[in-house]
Amino acid sequence: MLKLLHVKAAILDWAGTAVDHGSLAPVIALERLFAENGIAVTAAEIRRDMGLLKKDHIRCILAARGVADEREVERMFAAFVPKQAQILAEFSQPIDGVCEAVERWRAAGMRIGSTTGYTRGLLEIVRERAAKHGYSPDASVAADEVPAGRPAPFMCYRNAVDMGVYPLWACVKIGDTPADIAEGRNAGMWTVGITRTGNEVGLSKAELERISAAERERLERQAADRLMAAGADLVAGAVAECDAAIVEIERRLAAGDRP
Repeated sequence: MLKLLHVKAAILDWAGTAVDHGSLAPVIALERLFAENGIAVTAAEIRRDMGLLKKDHIRCILAARGVADEREVERMFAAFVPKQAQILAEFSQPIDGVCEAVERWRAAGMRIGSTTGYTRGLLEIVRERAAKHGYSPDASVAADEVPAGRPAPFMCYRNAVDMGVYPLWACVKIGDTPADIAEGRNAGMWTVGITRTGNEVGLSKAELERISAAERERLERQAADRLMAAGADLVAGAVAECDAAIVEIERRLAAGDRP
């Protein structure tokens, strides 16, 4: 059993971290959106800015093609939302081990929060489905409920307020994208990057099981390098494997270290 005196809370991302192994739902919806608008985008292009509020994500993809028309961003975002909503229910299953990890952390006195690049309306679809499968964080904040989404820290701040936890250096942000890491760092929290189940590897559980162990190791190592370069304090393959990271953060806090 975990014994914690200093770590107060973990704030988890959703897709690729807590649910949706490989963070597939946003990729599928954005591919369809851009294809219908006559724009071919690759999964790698979409994944580059994953974690942002989806309107900002669309803006980044268009900007990379020299399109800076805000009316076009608004039009495409309006078309994106129902497309994403149509498929979200298929991708709201908690990733293996998430529910059990959350139970361990709560037993140790931690609170569990969450942030996302989805809007509140989209998040509600995911949240309700995930709850039926046993995952229900104590707080959930969407990017359209705060002044700015990632990499701004406001969703983390609101989680802390909603859960009544402080100081922020006693909290851990866990996510699978550089945007998650930036969000946590900007909030003054410790950060843990998720590799195997997340956006940086970008494979479903079934796809991951079909490749060789050597290839899985290579992909995870690349993901870890990218997340550490973004400023992650620690990395783990999955939320289920974050206990060691939390214990290490507890040790650092006890020694007087701060993120």
